[in-house]
Amino acid sequence: MDISSASTVVLQTLTQAASQDTAVLKPAEEQLKQWETQPGFYSALLNIFTNHALDINVRWLAVLYFKNGIDRYWRRIAPHALSEEEKSSLRAGLIANFNEPVNQIATQIGVLIAKVARLDCPRHWPELIPTLLESVKVQDDLRQHRALLTFYHVTKTLSSKKLVADKKLFQDLASGIYSFACSLWNHHTDTFLQQVYTGDASAIHSLERTLLSLKVLRKLTVHGFVEPHKNLEVMEFLNTVFERLKQFLECRRQVNQENMCNEKLEKTIILFTKVLLDFLDYHPFSFISLIQRSLEFAVSYVFTGAGEGVVFERFIVQCMNLIKMIVKNESYKPAKNTEESKPETLEAHKIKIHFFNYSTLTEICRRLVSHYFLLTPEELSMWEDDPEGFAVEEAAGDSYKYSLRPCTEVLFLDIFHEYSQTLTPVLLEMVQNLHGPTNVDNTVGLVVKDAVYNAIGLAAYELFDSVDFDQWFNSQLLAELQVTHIRYKLIRRRVIWLIGQWISVKFKSELRPMLYEAILNLMQDQDRVYLENIFSLLFHLLQEVTECDTKMHVLHVISCVIERVGMQIRPYVGCLVQYLPLLWKQSEDHNMLRCAILTTLIHLVQGLGADSKNLYPFLLPVIQLSTDVSQPPHVYLLEDGLELWLVTLENSPSITPELLGIFQNMSALLELGSENVRTCFQIINAYIFLTSSEFLQNFAAGLCQSFCELMQDITTEGQVQVLKVVENVLKVNPILGPQMFQPLLPSVLKGILDGEKYPVVMSTYLGIAGRVLLQNMGFFSSLLNQIALELNQEMEQLLGNIIEMWVDRMDNITQPERRKLSALALLSLLPSENSCMVMSHFEEQKVSDDEEPPTEQDRRKKLLALKDPVHSVSLQQFVYEKLKAQQELLGEQGFQSLMESVDTEVIRQLQGFLQKL
Repeated sequence: MDISSASTVVLQTLTQAASQDTAVLKPAEEQLKQWETQPGFYSALLNIFTNHALDINVRWLAVLYFKNGIDRYWRRIAPHALSEEEKSSLRAGLIANFNEPVNQIATQIGVLIAKVARLDCPRHWPELIPTLLESVKVQDDLRQHRALLTFYHVTKTLSSKKLVADKKLFQDLASGIYSFACSLWNHHTDTFLQQVYTGDASAIHSLERTLLSLKVLRKLTVHGFVEPHKNLEVMEFLNTVFERLKQFLECRRQVNQENMCNEKLEKTIILFTKVLLDFLDYHPFSFISLIQRSLEFAVSYVFTGAGEGVVFERFIVQCMNLIKMIVKNESYKPAKNTEESKPETLEAHKIKIHFFNYSTLTEICRRLVSHYFLLTPEELSMWEDDPEGFAVEEAAGDSYKYSLRPCTEVLFLDIFHEYSQTLTPVLLEMVQNLHGPTNVDNTVGLVVKDAVYNAIGLAAYELFDSVDFDQWFNSQLLAELQVTHIRYKLIRRRVIWLIGQWISVKFKSELRPMLYEAILNLMQDQDRVYLENIFSLLFHLLQEVTECDTKMHVLHVISCVIERVGMQIRPYVGCLVQYLPLLWKQSEDHNMLRCAILTTLIHLVQGLGADSKNLYPFLLPVIQLSTDVSQPPHVYLLEDGLELWLVTLENSPSITPELLGIFQNMSALLELGSENVRTCFQIINAYIFLTSSEFLQNFAAGLCQSFCELMQDITTEGQVQVLKVVENVLKVNPILGPQMFQPLLPSVLKGILDGEKYPVVMSTYLGIAGRVLLQNMGFFSSLLNQIALELNQEMEQLLGNIIEMWVDRMDNITQPERRKLSALALLSLLPSENSCMVMSHFEEQKVSDDEEPPTEQDRRKKLLALKDPVHSVSLQQFVYEKLKAQQELLGEQGFQSLMESVDTEVIRQLQGFLQKL
């Protein structure tokens, strides 16, 4: 592609690709896709997005295409890789001018420079860092900011690399620029503070530079040093963080009054806390000298009056997280035999003991319960107006990382667990002060009691020996459940929750009838005492009522009962099983009632387990109708029908022709591509585990075709679901599986070669490749040969490129089974011209009363695992045998020469691994 003429043509096509008219947009996108592998295309893109006179949308597109191209074609081993000459020119152009006027585009340019740096810096791009360091010194505000923005993205990206050699390079970089980074940050920080107190309007710009330079320092400090406590500059910076935090918090008080740049100021304050939290997480021993100061700072602002008027919720959460991480840190907990503990651990423990004295612990505990546990006026209002919404919000908050209430409760539990001997009397005193019912007109008293009861419930396991819960239940809690006043519902709710917390800890069985009676009173339903009575009454009610809505409500309650009691329902369902086919027929014109029947059947199948096979004459036609997209009722029944299909397969002891025949509905369902596609994939997997050979012989060809079509237009999550099905096929049928799904496999190896950027997709690619390589090497070789011919590469070179990428992306694999599979697969290539996860036998799983019993599919998976090399082969023994074979092939001298080329850290880990044999 001739650059002089290319830029004009590419510009015109990008303009069309930015159009809202699909008739113009689609051909342009196709053309751009064809150009991706053409020499000069990325040079043309660079010319376009650095031309500030052009339309912003077109420039934005140019940046995105350039960024995506880095992922696909920048690596030297990638198919259609960019030439070294063009890459050299592009690198020079990217850092020629830091003057992008549009923030969003500037950010994207910074990200793409960082992507190139990840691959080329410093070996092929030694001038990048010096150029950035010089550029952040310039007086031009725009250039300085853009250079600093790029500097941050480069630092962030380089710090994330995991290989030993890459870590060493980043540490060398950090040592060389740390002093400069500190002085840069101090300069911008001082400038901002001076400007904000004098009312200078440019303070917001200085704050932006302060934030960026602090982000750089965070990465350098946390990832740039092996033993950071030995570096005076690092520790000086960390100690300065506390002083700066105080300055910025006080500054926020003034900014609040003047309504200036408050949002960015809060971001900077939070970033200070992230520096401390990250440093503690990565370097707990280096953090020891900061423990005392960190605790003093956090406790002062969160648990005393020092924080009034300056703290905000996210900052309080971060301070609580800092306290929690210090309290829970395993590195600071001595062994039972103190002589076995490191001196650093003992030192940290001593600091903690000194700080967390009786007075401090008491104040923290009281403040947590009496201040942070209190329901706010907003929460109380929501509880009155929308109790269901309140419950949903409360449940969501429990999993929200930065929500104050769950964070407060976790800190309370951690501190109480660590210092229970000191805090138990404090909490019991708070309970004793609340003896007897609270006046319903005393709103504050009700909220305080709710908070204290919350604390007692959370600490149930810690208070086991200190609270006579049975006596408390009899003397107070039972009476509180019987207070019927509308304002007392807050306490009734908390008491029921509190009993739920304690019932598995300490609650006599003879007291349970009284509890059930109290609960039934709350439910205003006196007749449901025993399971048999409940089910009988519900069934007769279902038969007697005539209104469709009423039948739906009764079915819903029946479903809840069946779901709750599980297998215990089996003796009582005979009458229901006989009645449901009649009800299904009667409800032909009432699709919503049929949905309720489907839900009941789902729980019924789960309760019956393998015995659900007796329902097949009624059950399978229901599934067939509900999941047939050519039938009008599927609009209402499909979601529940698919769920019923899945649980039927999971609980089926064996396949039947009728159950296999329902799969004819699947092809149309996959074409539909609705939100139910995840359940469809689960159904496909269930068939594979139930009857792989028969299922694959009948449906593999059509399924493979459907998958090939899906992969062309599906989300990343959808791609992973398809690939997992293929992976399961290879797992259960390693010989025929690769042949049946052969059309999909070349794209897997090519995806590995291209360095697939989504970690989950790459992990699945490697899992599939590992299966084929380990269990069907002949097919792997033929597949490799096919791709080598397509790409016009030598097969040995192609294999080398795959292995190089495989090793580079091993960190993408988070599942232990897949990591071991990759290790076994790569080792299976040796020689070339741990007992971990090993299962020795099958034990039937023992199930306690409160656990779900294993389904038939669970048993099938367990038996499959016994034959899977991932679980049946010792990794340690396999490594040893393969290395021994390689040594015999190369001879002692050749093998020693090979091992000398391996990274020393890898050798050390390998020796430690093999010593366990």
